[in-house]
Amino acid sequence: MDAAAFIAFLREYFPLSPLQEERFAALDGLYRSWNARINVISRKDIDFLYDHHVLHCLSIARWLSLREDLMDSFSKGTVLDLGTGGGFPGIPLAILFPETRFTLCDSVGKKTLVASEVASALGLDNVEVVNARAESLGRRFDFVVSRAVASLTDFYPWVKGTYSKAILYLKGGDINEEIAALMARYRLNKGSVSTWPLSSWLSDPYYDGKLLLSIE
Repeated sequence: MDAAAFIAFLREYFPLSPLQEERFAALDGLYRSWNARINVISRKDIDFLYDHHVLHCLSIARWLSLREDLMDSFSKGTVLDLGTGGGFPGIPLAILFPETRFTLCDSVGKKTLVASEVASALGLDNVEVVNARAESLGRRFDFVVSRAVASLTDFYPWVKGTYSKAILYLKGGDINEEIAALMARYRLNKGSVSTWPLSSWLSDPYYDGKLLLSIE
Protein backbone atom coordinates (compact mmCIF):
# COMPACT_ATOMS: atom_id res chain seq x y z
CA MET A 1 0.00 0.00 0.00
CA ASP A 2 1.45 3.36 -1.03
CA ALA A 3 0.59 6.72 0.53
CA ALA A 4 -2.21 7.46 -1.94
CA ALA A 5 -3.93 4.11 -1.32
CA PHE A 6 -3.50 4.52 2.43
CA ILE A 7 -5.04 8.01 2.42
CA ALA A 8 -7.94 6.85 0.23
CA PHE A 9 -8.62 4.03 2.69
CA LEU A 10 -8.40 6.29 5.72
CA ARG A 11 -10.81 8.84 4.24
CA GLU A 12 -13.54 6.21 4.49
CA TYR A 13 -13.31 6.37 8.28
CA PHE A 14 -11.95 9.77 9.26
CA PRO A 15 -12.29 13.32 7.90
CA LEU A 16 -8.80 14.41 6.84
CA SER A 17 -7.55 17.92 6.25
CA PRO A 18 -5.07 18.63 3.43
CA LEU A 19 -2.36 19.12 6.06
CA GLN A 20 -3.10 15.73 7.63
CA GLU A 21 -2.94 14.06 4.23
CA GLU A 22 0.34 15.81 3.50
CA ARG A 23 1.80 14.64 6.79
CA PHE A 24 0.68 11.05 6.30
CA ALA A 25 2.15 11.05 2.78
CA ALA A 26 5.48 12.34 4.14
CA LEU A 27 5.88 9.42 6.56
CA ASP A 28 7.21 7.05 3.90
CA GLY A 29 10.15 9.21 2.85
CA LEU A 30 10.98 10.25 6.40
CA TYR A 31 11.06 6.71 7.78
CA ARG A 32 12.97 5.33 4.80
CA SER A 33 15.60 8.02 5.27
CA TRP A 34 15.96 7.56 9.02
CA ASN A 35 15.69 3.77 8.88
CA ALA A 36 18.74 3.67 6.61
CA ARG A 37 20.70 5.28 9.46
CA ILE A 38 18.99 3.95 12.60
CA ASN A 39 17.01 0.74 12.28
CA VAL A 40 13.63 1.27 13.96
CA ILE A 41 11.58 -0.76 11.46
CA SER A 42 12.60 -4.14 10.11
CA ARG A 43 14.29 -3.51 6.77
CA LYS A 44 12.22 -6.24 5.14
CA ASP A 45 9.09 -4.49 6.45
CA ILE A 46 9.80 -0.88 5.46
CA ASP A 47 7.89 -1.40 2.19
CA PHE A 48 4.84 -2.17 4.33
CA LEU A 49 5.06 0.99 6.43
CA TYR A 50 1.43 1.96 5.88
CA ASP A 51 0.05 -1.59 5.83
CA HIS A 52 1.78 -2.98 8.91
CA HIS A 53 2.74 0.02 11.00
CA VAL A 54 0.66 3.15 10.41
CA LEU A 55 -2.66 1.30 10.10
CA HIS A 56 -1.72 -0.82 13.10
CA CYS A 57 -1.31 2.36 15.14
CA LEU A 58 -4.49 3.93 13.81
CA SER A 59 -6.55 0.91 14.82
CA ILE A 60 -6.59 2.70 18.19
CA ALA A 61 -8.39 5.59 16.50
CA ARG A 62 -10.81 3.24 14.79
CA TRP A 63 -11.66 1.60 18.12
CA LEU A 64 -12.12 5.01 19.74
CA SER A 65 -14.56 5.97 16.95
CA LEU A 66 -16.73 3.10 18.19
CA ARG A 67 -16.45 4.38 21.77
CA GLU A 68 -17.87 7.88 21.77
CA ASP A 69 -17.62 7.99 25.55
CA LEU A 70 -13.81 7.90 25.25
CA MET A 71 -13.27 9.57 21.87
CA ASP A 72 -13.95 13.09 23.14
CA SER A 73 -11.54 12.67 26.05
CA PHE A 74 -8.85 11.30 23.78
CA SER A 75 -9.23 13.93 21.06
CA LYS A 76 -8.67 16.78 23.54
CA GLY A 77 -6.62 15.07 26.21
CA THR A 78 -3.09 13.96 27.08
CA VAL A 79 -1.56 10.68 25.95
CA LEU A 80 1.61 8.85 26.94
CA ASP A 81 3.07 6.58 24.26
CA LEU A 82 5.35 4.29 26.24
CA GLY A 83 8.06 2.39 24.41
CA THR A 84 7.45 4.49 21.31
CA GLY A 85 10.56 3.32 19.45
CA GLY A 86 10.68 5.44 16.31
CA GLY A 87 7.31 7.02 17.06
CA PHE A 88 4.68 4.29 16.98
CA PRO A 89 1.83 4.56 17.72
CA GLY A 90 2.29 8.17 18.83
CA ILE A 91 3.19 9.92 15.57
CA PRO A 92 0.36 8.54 13.38
CA LEU A 93 -2.09 9.27 16.19
CA ALA A 94 -0.69 12.79 16.64
CA ILE A 95 -1.32 13.49 12.95
CA LEU A 96 -4.91 12.30 13.25
CA PHE A 97 -5.57 14.04 16.60
CA PRO A 98 -3.94 17.49 16.35
CA GLU A 99 -5.59 18.78 19.55
CA THR A 100 -4.30 15.90 21.67
CA ARG A 101 -1.02 16.34 23.54
CA PHE A 102 1.28 13.34 23.07
CA THR A 103 4.34 12.45 25.11
CA LEU A 104 6.43 9.84 23.30
CA CYS A 105 8.71 8.02 25.71
CA ASP A 106 11.45 5.45 25.18
CA SER A 107 14.55 4.51 27.14
CA VAL A 108 16.66 4.01 23.98
CA GLY A 109 18.15 7.32 22.91
CA LYS A 110 18.72 6.54 19.22
CA LYS A 111 15.07 5.57 18.84
CA THR A 112 13.81 8.77 20.45
CA LEU A 113 16.14 10.68 18.13
CA VAL A 114 14.24 9.24 15.14
CA ALA A 115 10.85 9.96 16.72
CA SER A 116 11.88 13.52 17.57
CA GLU A 117 13.28 14.26 14.11
CA VAL A 118 10.23 12.82 12.33
CA ALA A 119 7.85 14.80 14.56
CA SER A 120 9.87 17.96 13.93
CA ALA A 121 9.95 17.42 10.16
CA LEU A 122 6.18 17.01 10.15
CA GLY A 123 5.66 20.13 12.25
CA LEU A 124 3.82 18.25 14.97
CA ASP A 125 3.69 20.80 17.78
CA ASN A 126 1.43 18.49 19.80
CA VAL A 127 4.27 15.98 20.28
CA GLU A 128 6.93 15.89 22.99
CA VAL A 129 9.61 13.19 22.80
CA VAL A 130 11.46 12.13 25.94
CA ASN A 131 14.35 9.72 26.38
CA ALA A 132 13.48 8.25 29.78
CA ARG A 133 11.93 5.37 31.65
CA ALA A 134 8.23 5.61 32.44
CA GLU A 135 8.84 5.52 36.17
CA SER A 136 10.90 8.71 36.00
CA LEU A 137 8.27 10.88 34.29
CA GLY A 138 6.32 11.70 37.44
CA ARG A 139 3.30 12.87 35.46
CA ARG A 140 -0.29 11.84 34.94
CA PHE A 141 -2.02 11.40 31.57
CA ASP A 142 -5.55 10.72 30.36
CA PHE A 143 -4.47 7.70 28.28
CA VAL A 144 -1.49 5.41 27.83
CA VAL A 145 -0.89 3.77 24.43
CA SER A 146 1.74 1.23 23.43
CA ARG A 147 2.65 -1.46 20.92
CA ALA A 148 3.40 -4.60 22.92
CA VAL A 149 6.66 -3.59 24.54
CA ALA A 150 6.33 -6.22 27.27
CA SER A 151 3.98 -8.73 28.83
CA LEU A 152 0.95 -7.20 30.51
CA THR A 153 2.15 -8.09 33.99
CA ASP A 154 5.47 -6.35 33.31
CA PHE A 155 3.97 -3.35 31.52
CA TYR A 156 1.17 -2.50 33.93
CA PRO A 157 3.37 -1.58 36.95
CA TRP A 158 5.23 0.96 34.79
CA VAL A 159 2.05 2.95 34.16
CA LYS A 160 -0.16 2.06 37.12
CA GLY A 161 -1.45 5.29 38.62
CA THR A 162 -0.31 7.44 35.67
CA TYR A 163 -3.56 7.43 33.65
CA SER A 164 -7.13 8.52 34.37
CA LYS A 165 -9.07 6.99 31.45
CA ALA A 166 -7.54 3.90 29.85
CA ILE A 167 -4.53 1.97 28.64
CA LEU A 168 -4.83 1.09 24.95
CA TYR A 169 -2.34 -1.68 24.22
CA LEU A 170 -1.68 -3.28 20.83
CA LYS A 171 -0.72 -6.93 21.21
CA GLY A 172 -0.93 -10.20 19.33
CA GLY A 173 -1.55 -13.85 20.07
CA ASP A 174 -3.41 -15.66 22.80
CA ILE A 175 -3.29 -13.30 25.76
CA ASN A 176 -6.01 -14.84 27.93
CA GLU A 177 -3.48 -16.13 30.45
CA GLU A 178 -1.77 -12.74 30.59
CA ILE A 179 -5.08 -10.99 31.19
CA ALA A 180 -6.06 -13.45 33.93
CA ALA A 181 -2.66 -13.02 35.63
CA LEU A 182 -2.90 -9.24 35.38
CA MET A 183 -6.39 -9.09 36.86
CA ALA A 184 -5.50 -11.44 39.69
CA ARG A 185 -2.20 -9.77 40.58
CA TYR A 186 -3.57 -6.21 40.57
CA ARG A 187 -7.14 -7.00 41.60
CA LEU A 188 -8.68 -5.28 38.60
CA ASN A 189 -12.44 -5.13 38.49
CA LYS A 190 -14.29 -7.58 36.29
CA GLY A 191 -15.07 -5.91 32.96
CA SER A 192 -12.22 -3.40 33.23
CA VAL A 193 -10.19 -5.30 30.62
CA SER A 194 -11.50 -5.93 27.11
CA THR A 195 -10.10 -6.92 23.72
CA TRP A 196 -10.97 -5.93 20.16
CA PRO A 197 -9.71 -7.93 17.13
CA LEU A 198 -8.03 -5.70 14.57
CA SER A 199 -9.21 -8.06 11.84
CA SER A 200 -12.72 -6.68 12.37
CA TRP A 201 -11.42 -3.51 10.68
CA LEU A 202 -8.38 -4.56 8.66
CA SER A 203 -8.72 -7.50 6.25
CA ASP A 204 -4.98 -8.01 5.68
CA PRO A 205 -4.04 -11.51 7.01
CA TYR A 206 -1.20 -9.75 8.84
CA TYR A 207 -3.77 -8.67 11.42
CA ASP A 208 -5.16 -12.12 12.14
CA GLY A 209 -4.75 -12.67 15.86
CA LYS A 210 -3.73 -9.08 16.58
CA LEU A 211 -5.73 -7.29 19.25
CA LEU A 212 -6.32 -3.95 20.88
CA LEU A 213 -6.45 -4.44 24.62
CA SER A 214 -8.14 -1.75 26.71
CA ILE A 215 -7.77 -1.42 30.46
CA GLU A 216 -10.22 1.15 31.78
